[in-house]
Amino acid sequence: MKKFINDVDNMLRESLSGLGAAHADILKVTFDPTFVTRARRADGKVALISGGGSGHEPLHAGYVGRGMLDAACPGQVFTSPTPDQMLAAAEAVDGGKGVLFIVKNYSGDTMNFQMATEMIDVDHATVLVNDDVAVENSTHTTGRRGVAGTLVVEKMMGAAAEAGADLRACKALGDRVNKNTASMGVAFTSCTVPAAGRPTFEIGPNEIEMGVGIHGEPGRRREKFKPADAICKDLLDAILADLRPADGAQCLLHVNGFGGTPLMELYLLYHAARKRLEREGLKVTRSLVGSYTTSLEMAGGSLTLTLLDSELTRLWDAPVHTAALHW
Repeated sequence: MKKFINDVDNMLRESLSGLGAAHADILKVTFDPTFVTRARRADGKVALISGGGSGHEPLHAGYVGRGMLDAACPGQVFTSPTPDQMLAAAEAVDGGKGVLFIVKNYSGDTMNFQMATEMIDVDHATVLVNDDVAVENSTHTTGRRGVAGTLVVEKMMGAAAEAGADLRACKALGDRVNKNTASMGVAFTSCTVPAAGRPTFEIGPNEIEMGVGIHGEPGRRREKFKPADAICKDLLDAILADLRPADGAQCLLHVNGFGGTPLMELYLLYHAARKRLEREGLKVTRSLVGSYTTSLEMAGGSLTLTLLDSELTRLWDAPVHTAALHW
């Protein structure tokens, strides 16, 4: 295992210290318990809190800032944060308008966030993100997983909260964006969790894992490697079957890298996906390409499609200033 590490047990703390120092104008890192907040609390608005295991950077801490999250709770690599982290983060960012938790649908995340909501003493709500169409039921999740579509949910909810939407409106919006969003990924290689020191799963040089999870969980099937157009077709077949968009529908196309795929290949995948969507009569009016929900150094990527209307387009276009997104 070759990684930039001094001590495995201290890796997250050192990484977060670097994040805080590099973006001190945007965010602040607190330890014991560990959470990331905006550099200055935004009072008078709904506070948005998300989190999950580390190793998916820039998700979630990279999205703390104006127009997106108020706080993020990072757990150890691929490990859910604890309820005390979530409670401390909520206390730090509550600006008097309630707290909304954005939770990816994994058993550890849902259990710990649920425990936190049972102890919190302010008005609160939860949005569960489950955009992954690769699985409906499995032994390693509580159903459909929350993957790269989480970024889309956080961005649009962040814009609404920044504009003054109340807690119930933000909750309803998050559920609607999640319903309008579908994702599916493919892995070419595994990744290595530092504490394990070996690849999470074995995969042959001529194999791909179709529908892989962002922690390396199995997907729909293991199959032979094939050209990008063929891979793109399989991913979009599943996504379109799930969303069932109307002819002429407008959409956001997000091509996400898992950490080990060059941007050159991601743009090639975007080209293939956009051509397919246009043949289907859909209009790609917004785009995002890059490694935004990663899986350490895993090679591969995912496609996310979100159906848009005028309100969602406006929310996507709203100003944002975080470590990882800014426009």
